[in-house]
Amino acid sequence: MKLLLIEDNPQLAHWLEQILKEHKFKVDIAADGEIADQVLRDENYDVVLLDLMLPKMHGKNVLRRLRERHNGVPVMILTASGSIDEKVECLGAGADDYLVKPFEIRELVARIKVLVRRQTPDKAAEIHCGDLVYDSNTRQFAVAGTTLALPAREHDVLEVLMLKQGKTVSKTALMKGVFSLSEEPSADAIEIYISRLRKKLEHSSAAIMTLRGLGYLLRQKDD
Repeated sequence: MKLLLIEDNPQLAHWLEQILKEHKFKVDIAADGEIADQVLRDENYDVVLLDLMLPKMHGKNVLRRLRERHNGVPVMILTASGSIDEKVECLGAGADDYLVKPFEIRELVARIKVLVRRQTPDKAAEIHCGDLVYDSNTRQFAVAGTTLALPAREHDVLEVLMLKQGKTVSKTALMKGVFSLSEEPSADAIEIYISRLRKKLEHSSAAIMTLRGLGYLLRQKDD
């Protein structure tokens, strides 16, 4: 899962980045509202963590512009303000959750997982594709009840496909979902990861299909 953390306090941003990476999230950081607005125009994220008091553009304006572009990415407000009026205003403007600083990291991680789960078709903790199962709480895969251990990159690719199950995912979207802003995206690397995943799913009833010119599709094999 790929997150955008919009936070102007460098110490807090660095601390949150390290903690979230320990929970296997990929994290990009935007230190002001204008940078955040531009990044959100160019990149795809599973969840956005948005501070309100930002330099150059207030967090509410970042949120407003995001929703005006009909971008439905889940947004969690992270702010020191516990004002009910402000919370109501942010939720009314399109925020999906609101967490007051200071907060417990366990609660933050749990809420992020809930926001991601809301985007899946049945909103369940477990997502199934044939005998391939993804547990959104542990973020682990299993095939026919046996844990599927994957290197980080392959895990990220399969996670994107699983969360978008039944939808075609372009190679560009996969690159944006797998590589952070500080990394160099590689289309060739995506093809390698897909090839390795296909071999590991060879005996599964789930398969990764290639739709030439469109991208990849995770689906259950035909009987």
